[in-house]
Amino acid sequence: MTLSRKLMIDGEQIVATTRTHVKVLILPFLILLVVAGVGGFLINQVGDSGSGVPRWIVIAAMVVLILLGSVIPFLKWLTWTYTLSNKRIVEQKGLLTRTGRIIPLSRINDVAFEKNLNDRILGCGTLIIHDASEQSGLELKDIPHIEAFHRTVTNLVFEKHDKTASDESV
Repeated sequence: MTLSRKLMIDGEQIVATTRTHVKVLILPFLILLVVAGVGGFLINQVGDSGSGVPRWIVIAAMVVLILLGSVIPFLKWLTWTYTLSNKRIVEQKGLLTRTGRIIPLSRINDVAFEKNLNDRILGCGTLIIHDASEQSGLELKDIPHIEAFHRTVTNLVFEKHDKTASDESV
């Protein structure tokens, strides 16, 4: 899911679109495996022993746990995107209510990144962008290939600032 054409401004071109690293889906995947395994075992036990728990209750519990523990986190991951264009950086997120934050490249005055040991192993990290506003910096968490994304953002910011500086001197 990239930036919609109707949200783009004149002369804007998308440079890169990404979402968080797939590492955020490890826990939901494990939840799916455990719930399916334990649920299958319980359905088999309930069916054989004739215990007081109806089979539909176990199935309903499995469905709820899978929805809450796996499907919703996957949909959140799928719909949370970061788009870098030649004019701005856009964060969009949300399942039912879409929200976002937009920072024009000309207002960015600091671009930094953080990588802990796990991030270094998996090749991701957090990009921190500070702009000339009162709001706190925008943290783009778990960005895959963080160094390349950082370089791209930094190059675009330098180009934008150089162009702005040369326009002001004329």
